[in-house]
Amino acid sequence: MIRSFDALVRRVQGVFEFSTDSDCILRLRRTRLPRALSLAEGLFPAGTPVLELHLWNERVPPLPPTGPDLAWASQAAHRLRRSLRDLAGHVRVDTSWRDTRLLGGTTILVDGPSAELLLRRLGFELLPRARPRRRLLEAWQNLYTLGLMAAFNPLSVRGRSPGSLRRTDLWMSMDTFLQRYALTPGPSPAERETTVPGAKRKGRGRG
Repeated sequence: MIRSFDALVRRVQGVFEFSTDSDCILRLRRTRLPRALSLAEGLFPAGTPVLELHLWNERVPPLPPTGPDLAWASQAAHRLRRSLRDLAGHVRVDTSWRDTRLLGGTTILVDGPSAELLLRRLGFELLPRARPRRRLLEAWQNLYTLGLMAAFNPLSVRGRSPGSLRRTDLWMSMDTFLQRYALTPGPSPAERETTVPGAKRKGRGRG
């Protein structure tokens, strides 16, 4: 029932897959910032087009009975890096993304120093998310999140309760993302806006 409801929610929200790679653990959603966001690279005003990242729950490596260990963490990190590289390739060849300035979203996975260190090394800025003023909304979000965890990765709910979930915003500018993950040459979103059609393009992304 939870899996079916989750599929319905994704359709309503416009969450979609961008890769057929079985190791890809990310889905996407086009949206806009509901409020201004201040990052190290500058201020992004409300309404900025962003690419929201969603976990592909069915493809997240299942936790071993003994809990997250080094092998599980290594596999999960490998799939996340591979997903980001696949996404960079997708963005490079699809000009419909040229106005997108940020990618990221909200996660409950920053639950310890190791997870925080990994995400920062991947290039994300982490910002603690303010708790919603409406406690009923927060309670529903937490129950739904725990339901998804129980449906797709049952051992991940062990030791967790609705009140223990804390959300973190993670963001990266699209220019930084492409510089870090694009494996083929091509202009950044900012460059695409100023590139003259037919002109030669310079620059090579770093793998």
